[in-house]
Amino acid sequence: MNKEAWQQLFLIHGIAIEEVKVKLDKLYETYELAGESNPIEHIKTRVKSFESIARKLEEKAKPVNVANAKKYLNDIAGVRIICAFTSDIYGIFEALIHQTDIKIIEIKDYIKNPKASGYQSLHIVVETLVQLSDCIEHVPVEVQIRTIAMDYWATLEHKLRYKYFDKAPVHIAQELKKCASIIMELDRKMMAIKKEVDQYDIKENEDNQ
Repeated sequence: MNKEAWQQLFLIHGIAIEEVKVKLDKLYETYELAGESNPIEHIKTRVKSFESIARKLEEKAKPVNVANAKKYLNDIAGVRIICAFTSDIYGIFEALIHQTDIKIIEIKDYIKNPKASGYQSLHIVVETLVQLSDCIEHVPVEVQIRTIAMDYWATLEHKLRYKYFDKAPVHIAQELKKCASIIMELDRKMMAIKKEVDQYDIKENEDNQ
């Protein structure tokens, strides 16, 4: 294994994450200037470990090396944005796609079309530029945007799935999917409450004018 090449791969993807975070900070400033509340509750980031990269390449029947990691994997660098409401997800998405200094490579909407497991999230692969001492790298970063409720379900499902190494009894998968349906209904109800509160605020402001 070429240790230096792998170290550079991790370094480049770490820098790419920081570049995306800078753009998200700019979005925050935009919301502040507009007098709007920031829809982002918090942000999580990660660069895949060598073990995770190797496993994904092996699943694709590709030799484990840096060249193949760059060629076949778009999610080595990951940014997860957690929001309160579903509407926040698409608001951030719209803001991201209108930024001129990043390129949208892929969009997968697992909210409108959840996975068979019940998983929900909006996945966007963006390409950002990383300036090195001798060249510029075009680096993909997977941005996942989801609600607090979606993140809660996905985090626990991930832990359980890895505990059983994808060999959990069938009824556990069925129960997890039922929980995903409950999460979907919870998000819908919270959105309905938000809309009602927003309408109340508008009416109150009109009455006070």
